Amino acid sequence: MSARFYTVADERYFLGAVGLVNSLRLVGHGEPIHLLDIGLTGEQRALLEPEVTLVEGPPSTPPWLQMSVAPLAHPDDVMVLIDADMVVTRSLGEVIDQARAGEVIAVEHGSDRHRPEWGEVLSLGEVRRQPYVCSGLLVTGREPGVEVLELMEELAGRVEIERTWFGRREDDYPLLFPDQDILNAILASRVDADRVVALDRELEPIPPFEGVEVVDEKTLCCRLPDGREPYLLHHYAAKPWLEETPEGPYSLLLRRLLGGDDLAIEAPARMIPKRLRSGAFARALRARASGAGRFDAYFREPLAGLVRGRRRG
Repeated sequence: MSARFYTVADERYFLGAVGLVNSLRLVGHGEPIHLLDIGLTGEQRALLEPEVTLVEGPPSTPPWLQMSVAPLAHPDDVMVLIDADMVVTRSLGEVIDQARAGEVIAVEHGSDRHRPEWGEVLSLGEVRRQPYVCSGLLVTGREPGVEVLELMEELAGRVEIERTWFGRREDDYPLLFPDQDILNAILASRVDADRVVALDRELEPIPPFEGVEVVDEKTLCCRLPDGREPYLLHHYAAKPWLEETPEGPYSLLLRRLLGGDDLAIEAPARMIPKRLRSGAFARALRARASGAGRFDAYFREPLAGLVRGRRRG
């Protein structure tokens, strides 16, 4: 049974996508990669095309509701949906094998978010309580994956964007976090509970990457304090290629993935911010970004409050 990877990127997320694709190749994944183009430049497309299949994104749909487009256009026996602000640090082969056996795999978010109203708002019926998962990584077989993705595409139209985190941020709105809430509602109503697998939160470290050690920069291998190796790093907050962020494992590996001599995609140096290059000046810029107060940059995007609240508990 074959497998494919799917991600989404626009002009601003190009370098993140390059890092993701290069990381997949370095850890041994030779499967096809499909990238939904929602606003890449011609030059960026030309750099990506030798390594990925580009899929045109819908012109009017918000990007956070488009994760189902590419896999539905090019389905496979196993489909791996993965965000462009992730780098894979070891093979996902074990997880892909689980999906081949009929399981749907995502990473536990770390909050206990559950809204019974999902069932009524989305016409899904009763929605059971189960671990709330992130939407950044979703691994599923064709069955039940196609049904899940078709429902995600269909139900996206139910979202009142102005009420979500991307609008007025109404805390009591059931679909405050649109794609993630819809995914969780579907998994908790249309997929048997014993087929939904929530991976440990620690296997997808997020900022500030506490305790994560880069063991081998060349192979991307990382290690957690308990000795386990995470599958990937997710820089879900402020993006290192877009603005100054504190130095950490993701930034270290991203520099390797944008500037190595063994990469599937080589981005021209002029496209890479100076702080992500080599040399004394770049190191000085990174030191400044890691100064006092900069860690607030880690918590600017949706679900930050949920993650921080769980950690306090």
